[in-house]
Amino acid sequence: MAISPELPTRRTLLGAAAALPLLSIGAVLRAAEPDLSALSDLTGGAKPIDADERAARLVRAQALMKAAGIGAVLIEPGSSMLYFTGVRWSRSERLTAAILPVEGQPCIVTPFFEEPSVRETLAVPAEVRVWQEDQNPLAVVAGFLRDRRLIARPIAIEETMRFFAIDALRRLVPEARIVSANPVVRGCRMIKTPAEIALMQTATDVTLAAYRWTHARVETGMTGPEIGALMTAATRKLGGAPEFSMALVGEASAYPHGSREIHRVANGQVVLMDCGCTVQGYQSDVSRTWVHGSATADQRKTWDQAIRGQQIAFAAARIGATAGSVDDAVRQHYQALGYGPGYKLPGLSHRTGHGIGMDGHEPVNLVRGEATKLAAGMCFSDEPGIYIPGRYGIRIEDCFHMTEAGPSWFSVPPTSLDRPLG
Repeated sequence: MAISPELPTRRTLLGAAAALPLLSIGAVLRAAEPDLSALSDLTGGAKPIDADERAARLVRAQALMKAAGIGAVLIEPGSSMLYFTGVRWSRSERLTAAILPVEGQPCIVTPFFEEPSVRETLAVPAEVRVWQEDQNPLAVVAGFLRDRRLIARPIAIEETMRFFAIDALRRLVPEARIVSANPVVRGCRMIKTPAEIALMQTATDVTLAAYRWTHARVETGMTGPEIGALMTAATRKLGGAPEFSMALVGEASAYPHGSREIHRVANGQVVLMDCGCTVQGYQSDVSRTWVHGSATADQRKTWDQAIRGQQIAFAAARIGATAGSVDDAVRQHYQALGYGPGYKLPGLSHRTGHGIGMDGHEPVNLVRGEATKLAAGMCFSDEPGIYIPGRYGIRIEDCFHMTEAGPSWFSVPPTSLDRPLG
């Protein structure tokens, strides 16, 4: 979902609880503690990605490199480095990087004093080359490329790599052609294996269980951050690592990522929650919307329209269809109902869905103009919300993965506003 620079992201909204008296959040959690103690970990059977799967990823990446004529792929810390090497590291001004060559073992380049820590999570056979504080780390990268005779082929850069590293590499190997690594990295990560899908299913199961626990404890007078704190606590108790627990109340629900204003639950107010967690590195993303107390006929109508939009997107997601055509199908239906046109409000102001996996938002998106064709193993959110500024918004979000027979839900959508969790 597109994020306006003027509005906080879902993750920064978690910090909004700090704007409330600490006693408020603390009191809510203390009151819930006896109920939380009854929850149990749902992730005990989750199987981490094993050595064989990581080896297969490198084989796939090297096959894609050969097909594209690429000599090596350069990756900074983050989900792609974790995906290919197992290395869990953070980015800083001191470069750590992974180099995937078209043949042979990968190489990890890291500061000398960080090598022991980096090796702790390294999960594949790899060479490790270090650099000292008075050295240029990109010179070490360039040295590996020259030693492996890879400079004559294009060097591919993972799309999130920072400019300073790319610029330094260009200066050190001016003869090398620098290209995008998307054909390789996206070509691997967009197609999830059964092991990855199983972890995403577990993460979704945790989120759904946390929703069921939280929904029953939402009371008149609560704020969004208080509700989110309950969801976060339940998610942790159930074994998930919370990523975001956003709860939008009343008018705030009309804005996809919320408002800085504090709204309290009252009879007839819409409550829109958007929550997700991580299990063994893989994420869930589920939204649920209900009305506290009595719903109006207008709220019921809009809820039914939004769930129909979700169903239309699911039906349009077919093997070989373009990702953009899924968004087109929903937007055409909404326009026939009087919303829009296009991305105008009231209506659907954001894309219909996004890719998901190790990151909550991954390529590609279900958005107008996206020509990528759907294939088995791709995973997406399905969240064509309807937003009416100044009043309320409705969003029901569930994720699905593509199979040869079509889409399959990670979480089954609800069918009625009276049973908003299904």
